Amino acid sequence: MKFIHYALGILMTFFLMIVLLITSIEAVTYWTPGYYEKEYSKYNVTEAVQMEMSDLLEVTDEMMAYLRGNRKDLHVPTIVAGQSREFFNEREIAHMEDVRGLFLGGLRLRRLGLIGILLCLAGMIVLKADLRRILPRSVCAGTGLFFAVICGLAAIISTNFSKYFIVFHRIFFNNDLWILNPQTDLLINIVPEPFFMDTAARIAVTFGVATAVIFLVCLALILAGRRKERS
Repeated sequence: MKFIHYALGILMTFFLMIVLLITSIEAVTYWTPGYYEKEYSKYNVTEAVQMEMSDLLEVTDEMMAYLRGNRKDLHVPTIVAGQSREFFNEREIAHMEDVRGLFLGGLRLRRLGLIGILLCLAGMIVLKADLRRILPRSVCAGTGLFFAVICGLAAIISTNFSKYFIVFHRIFFNNDLWILNPQTDLLINIVPEPFFMDTAARIAVTFGVATAVIFLVCLALILAGRRKERS
């Protein structure tokens, strides 16, 4: 029976890691004040798209609202090179519709992860598991396994980011709309590849810190429990 208890605990931890990973992505893309302005300044994006920073940030806000499902479309009028125009062309709009599907799918996956956590906990309670003993141990084990997998993937991706950037798009998109032309598509200029690298690194750090905190807290609980048993 203990095997089932620990299995449920580790499964719950995997659900927790999924929730934390998606939340880390959301934290970086939505909850980091000044992040986009800093990145745009770093890569001279305003010069590339010939826009004022205030206008570019307004377009970014509208784009992020669309990805989150808070805006119906991406018809965003702005000023480019002194001329009034729609920022996104039809190809970019079609591609961002696919991207929006990924964002919203991630939020749905997080909700399923939260449900999975509750179901695992409920199962452990029904099976009368010793939660004080089993939860810290299974969370440490599950966190370690999941983090090892993520670190392995990160190490592989870091060897050739451009290659795996393309692989990612081929896996998640069933068309070539993501292949943008910098001469005609402004979107590729506001989110160049180095921007994605910075964002991926920030997400990895955010997720890593959150995971480490949980691991260390559970480890401390395990050690405290052992000291209590000895005394």
